[in-house]
Amino acid sequence: MSAPRRPKSALRDWAARALLGLVALIWLFPYLWMGVTSLKPLDEIIATPTAFWPRNASLDAYREVFRALPLARYFLNTSVMALSIAALQIALALPAGYALAKLRFRGKSLAFALVLSTLLVPAQVRFVPVFSLLAQVGLVNTLSALILPFGVSALGTFLVRQALLNVPDAQIEAARIDGASELYIIYRLLAPLLRPTLVSLFLFSFVSHWNDYFWPLVLTTDDHARTLPLAIALLREQGTGVRWHIVMAGNVILSLPALAIFAVAQKHLLRAVTVRGFGA
Repeated sequence: MSAPRRPKSALRDWAARALLGLVALIWLFPYLWMGVTSLKPLDEIIATPTAFWPRNASLDAYREVFRALPLARYFLNTSVMALSIAALQIALALPAGYALAKLRFRGKSLAFALVLSTLLVPAQVRFVPVFSLLAQVGLVNTLSALILPFGVSALGTFLVRQALLNVPDAQIEAARIDGASELYIIYRLLAPLLRPTLVSLFLFSFVSHWNDYFWPLVLTTDDHARTLPLAIALLREQGTGVRWHIVMAGNVILSLPALAIFAVAQKHLLRAVTVRGFGA
């Protein structure tokens, strides 16, 4: 009975792999186009804009990016901002999610509903009051202004709460009987168990804020706190016309750190999304 099914099963596996490969190729094609275009001279892009492979590949666009901008300063600012936001969100999401998942108090359901409701409010809506507050305390054009408004993540609280629902209460009670404090339980006992969820939160937060354009645009005025996405946007304003090879080279540089971090942490991300409720 099993012999006739093997060819069909192999065919289904091959078809599934082919479909996934096609979807991956479609998803990666814009990145491939960006990388290939960055290797083309400008006159070649203008002459044959739809040609995929460059006839005269060159790294001149990357050299021009490093000459035109203080990338070290922009890279440092963006790294400090994105890493600090991710660290703050994880540090605060752990106790918040723990309270909503494991503690009993009046109004817990309402508090959880309020947390979820904040996901419906875009950052642009909060811009005016937050900007006014930061201006009053003199934090405009500082890294603190780029970090503090995003230190708390409703999405992070939700993910941690959902993951903690899968952790047995008996494990926490045993730690309390042994004399463990609540902070010890949260950061030393539960945090390692939630590693896939926390890595997923870190990836989402880092990539989102690494690529953020709106908030650094309105909160910074010079190179002191300006971030890499703003620097790449400035490449379009230099010279006459858009030098697409330089713009593409800048975007390749911008995307490499996020892609590298994703490649390193992807196994934790896959584990998180395959476990029910983002549990550990």
